[in-house]
Amino acid sequence: MPRSRLQTLAASPLLLVGTDFDGTISALTSTPAEARVDPRCLAALERLARLPCTRVVVISGRPLSWLREVTRTIPHVVLFGSHGAEDGSVSSVGPDASVERVLARVARRLEAAAARWPGCLVERKPLAAGLHYRRADPAHVPAIIAAAREVAGDMPEVSVRPGSMVVELCFSALHKGDAIARARYLAGAVHTVFFGDDATDEDAFAAMGDQDFSIRVGPGETGADASVASVADVAESLELLAEQRERWLRSRAVVPIERHSILSDQRSLALVTPGAKIVWLCLPRIDSPALFAELLGGPAAGFFAVEPENGAAPTVQSYLEDSLLLRTSWPGLAVTDYLDCSGGRAYQRAGRSDLVRVLEGRGRVRVTFAPRPDFGRVPATLELREGGVEITSTSEPCVLSAPGVEWTIEQSGPHQTARASVDLESLGGAVTLELRFGAANLKPSIVPEPQRRAQTNRHWSGWAGALRVPPALRAPLVRSALTIKALCNGSGGAIAAAGTTSLPEQLGGVRNWDYRFCWPRDAAMAATALLRLGNTGHAMKLVEWLTSIVDRLESPDRLRPIYAVRGEELGSEAEIGSLDGYAGSRPVRIGNAAAQQVQLDVFGPIVHMVASLIESGVAVSPDAWRLVRAMVQAVETRWEEPDHGIWEIRGPRRHHVHSKVMCWHAVDRALVVHDAVLGKDHAQWRALRDRIAADVVEKGWNESVRAFTIAYGSADLDAAALTIGLTGLILHSDPRWAATVEAVEKHLRQGATVYRYRGDDGLPGTEGGFVICACWLVEAMVTVGRVDDARRLFDGILAQAGPTGLLAEQWDPAHALALGNFPQTYSHLGLINAALALAAARE
Repeated sequence: MPRSRLQTLAASPLLLVGTDFDGTISALTSTPAEARVDPRCLAALERLARLPCTRVVVISGRPLSWLREVTRTIPHVVLFGSHGAEDGSVSSVGPDASVERVLARVARRLEAAAARWPGCLVERKPLAAGLHYRRADPAHVPAIIAAAREVAGDMPEVSVRPGSMVVELCFSALHKGDAIARARYLAGAVHTVFFGDDATDEDAFAAMGDQDFSIRVGPGETGADASVASVADVAESLELLAEQRERWLRSRAVVPIERHSILSDQRSLALVTPGAKIVWLCLPRIDSPALFAELLGGPAAGFFAVEPENGAAPTVQSYLEDSLLLRTSWPGLAVTDYLDCSGGRAYQRAGRSDLVRVLEGRGRVRVTFAPRPDFGRVPATLELREGGVEITSTSEPCVLSAPGVEWTIEQSGPHQTARASVDLESLGGAVTLELRFGAANLKPSIVPEPQRRAQTNRHWSGWAGALRVPPALRAPLVRSALTIKALCNGSGGAIAAAGTTSLPEQLGGVRNWDYRFCWPRDAAMAATALLRLGNTGHAMKLVEWLTSIVDRLESPDRLRPIYAVRGEELGSEAEIGSLDGYAGSRPVRIGNAAAQQVQLDVFGPIVHMVASLIESGVAVSPDAWRLVRAMVQAVETRWEEPDHGIWEIRGPRRHHVHSKVMCWHAVDRALVVHDAVLGKDHAQWRALRDRIAADVVEKGWNESVRAFTIAYGSADLDAAALTIGLTGLILHSDPRWAATVEAVEKHLRQGATVYRYRGDDGLPGTEGGFVICACWLVEAMVTVGRVDDARRLFDGILAQAGPTGLLAEQWDPAHALALGNFPQTYSHLGLINAALALAAARE
């Protein structure tokens, strides 16, 4: 057994384990009907399939329907029947009538041939017919094979495929090599292991990459990397692989995404583990290079840890009141962390960020300060000074104030790390560590720490206290609102889509994107959600920020889908090869190429935000009125064009239904603004709105699917199509609305999550369900009177939040793990809207 190679592959970031069926995980039998899965092989495949970052595929000449039955206990197994011609990942209606007729004629001729030799058997398959000769006299085998080839001789549409004691006449040129390539693409696999036993598996062996591993079962010439003797050896190999894979996954011990908490000063944002280790912090802004990036590169990428020397585990971590002051507690020790907001907006404009860590209690505390500037690409050089440590290799002044703490400096490769052992009782039971970015002054702060802590608390809790929230849902609503506020740039008005880059949409996969920027669409949706809770300030600031961008454009229809938080256009998307990624999910990206896409849905949410400000009692500013007119102009210019859509699919542009709906929404809501400003209707805008609506209703509806779909002429469903009813483009009483809600729930929902779509988006691998899509479904259920069902789904969404109430972008229902960047603006604004829909339905 090739033990060492399997042990190495067990540590793959994303592993695909593939196998043939007959002769590989099932002993060869005299007739096909007698075959059964080897119990040990089945148990090992079930173990592997239940592991995260691990997929199982079975590729066989057997019919797909038969494979589904015998592998039904293997979770999420990918199946290919008929040597790859039947793809279990896509819907299939079977062969057409012409193929059926030819197949019947082939089967009859094979049966006539088989009747000449005792022990022969003909097997009919969906896309093939096979002549088995395992029970035939070996002396007759050459004649049997020749007879099968003769049957195929005058049928150019039929190909001959020899197998293990069988000759198959096939109606598809696809083979197991095509199937393993397709399976690797679907899984997004980094490495693949494949077991097979006969000539048809050689195609799969040939398709394997340099980093993959192929294993032949039984004797004979082979292109496989290794051989084993029997099905029992396959079982032993699979058991070893499962055992080693489980051990490796346990050893990684990554903190689940949703178990992190955040700190914010509305300039930068930090992520903190349940053990009070700061593993992510970009300075001076949320979209700047990281000073601590352990989240994406392990400890070598930088962290700031505080822990009791006795090794005790933390007992609780929570925010203080309605704030972003985070307290982590151990027996006899508490650490309170916050990014200082006591200076207000003037402080934010000064370019300073102060991370404050207050240690209180007794006993000895171990402190490790391991900054790694620019994602670790710049060597960290430290200098001990009276009262603390200075980082001398950052582009801006940066010091760690730590009065009374004695440090030692260690060299760790190109970087230096500061370590200290702090006896709290000798320092009066408390010590304050203060990372000051933008200043090299280690003198005590003019404003005492307790006063700054209280002011920072009021910055958050005073704002939260002014929100109007339904009492029954107060906790998740307030935390979601605070999270959105944490992602707001206090000095400008931009709202970042998330606090991180490259947290994976599939563990171990390549779907890793940088979300630390402002999407005008997402930001407007977030500000509107806050408006619904009674806060107008962030929407008003965002209007100013957007107007400043639109005013410098050659034409408003050239509004980009993404901007940096200071309003600049993004540079090129790049990769940081020195970082291994969260849970081995590479590449780590900075920048976002989607900034160069065409996304015509951006205009609707912006105008809706301005109309919502008016409906909240805010007077329309000249900037807001100019912004609305610019958005309508953009719609008039471009609404009939195809685009890349809300999901930023990196492929050809299409006429996305959601984008058309948002163009309609822009003009529909602009009419509200026009009436508020000028006190009259706008006939031209009204005609444009109606023309867009008619186009969407005519071309967006797919009668065969019985739903509005992802794009004109497409049969693929899209959860974003729910906006056609949520915006009011069609009435909730329209049967097509109820049908679309039903279709999305039936085909895109899994448990308490909803996938964006199920179609191929041109990227390898899979992703989780989107939290915002599940929230849209909650709202949609309410509109069709299914309030109890909506509440149950909503409760399931709430359960996806971490201990401190934060949501990532996606949820993996198979492994109950959060995926994607964190915390996600989309998820929290979706939760707010869903909660308010439920509250209104209960009134």
